[in-house]
Amino acid sequence: MSRRKKKHYSGIGGQAVLEGIMMKNEEHYSIAVRKGDGSIAVDIENYRNSVYEKLKKIPFVRGIFNFIDSLILGMRSLNFSAEIYAEEEDQGKDGSGKPASGSKSDKAMTTIVGIISVVIGVGLFMVLPVYLTGLIAEQIRNDSLVAIIEGVIRLAIFLIYIAAISLMKDIRRVYMYHGAEHKCINCIERGRPLTVSNVMRSSRMHRRCGTSFLLFVVLVSIIVFFFVRVDNLALKVLIRIALIPVVAGISYELLRFAGRYDNPITYLISAPGMLLQRLTTREPDESMAEVAIAAVEAVFDWREFLLNEFGYDYTGEDEEPIKDEDGDGFLDEDADTDASDEGVSVDADESDEDVSADTESTDDAAAEDANA
Repeated sequence: MSRRKKKHYSGIGGQAVLEGIMMKNEEHYSIAVRKGDGSIAVDIENYRNSVYEKLKKIPFVRGIFNFIDSLILGMRSLNFSAEIYAEEEDQGKDGSGKPASGSKSDKAMTTIVGIISVVIGVGLFMVLPVYLTGLIAEQIRNDSLVAIIEGVIRLAIFLIYIAAISLMKDIRRVYMYHGAEHKCINCIERGRPLTVSNVMRSSRMHRRCGTSFLLFVVLVSIIVFFFVRVDNLALKVLIRIALIPVVAGISYELLRFAGRYDNPITYLISAPGMLLQRLTTREPDESMAEVAIAAVEAVFDWREFLLNEFGYDYTGEDEEPIKDEDGDGFLDEDADTDASDEGVSVDADESDEDVSADTESTDDAAAEDANA
């Protein structure tokens, strides 16, 4: 099998949920959850946003709707994983062994919790930095310096938040599933058969990760808000909230660019997010890798992908996987790799028509990975 240093983009993306993983490929998405008895529950659904389909080729605008789609799919995925837990608790209480259907009240409660989370997020990362900066603004006569301080405070709050929740036991398990999701995608995009052994040896870092997207949002907001200045505190907060779609659109384009191309610029852009993923991902165990594989296989034919993109017809006999020894998110080549393969890029091999088709799938993937 030809081993190439350049990644072949699969167009799939995902998100970690409670004891499981969601994977999306085009309009299909699956949610795989590990149950208490050790089995894996898999749900397959379709999701297509007609508005996004019309706008997905418009830069910056498409990122806004992809962000909304990510929130919707995230809520659906959490609903399913929560229902699995509810069913097992109900079975344990009544001993009937019959699965309980998810109640409307449970779904409504999850939706309410999601809305509250968004409100808290806006308050924590948008309103609080403005308020804290306002406390010292009168002592600082330089408006530019005030804007920079606000941005630094926003970045500090974000990093403290990420570090703090990583200390929670349940969140650590979610981060482990997050790592399993990344490992699966890296395994596929490096042309390796999707086996537990190969997944475990793949990197848990990925440039299209939602962690990178959130970091882009924080950094882009610092730049955008620097040029939008008003004295009234209430008006300043409203403007910050109103500009969230603009910030999300710009951040999405950066994530998409960094995830599509392999060059020094994209490596530089991706570096902060990849570093932050050392907090938001953890090394999973093999049982988590199995859940991730189940989620991928429900919506994506990785064998056909290997054949079409790498010319590798997988027969079930695996070779020794390429390892990511330095943990940079890119698998290291074996010493005997053909020199002709070293510079091969999927972008160089594709026709203009193929590039256009890949762009559409990568648009979806960037947003889907932004959930994770």
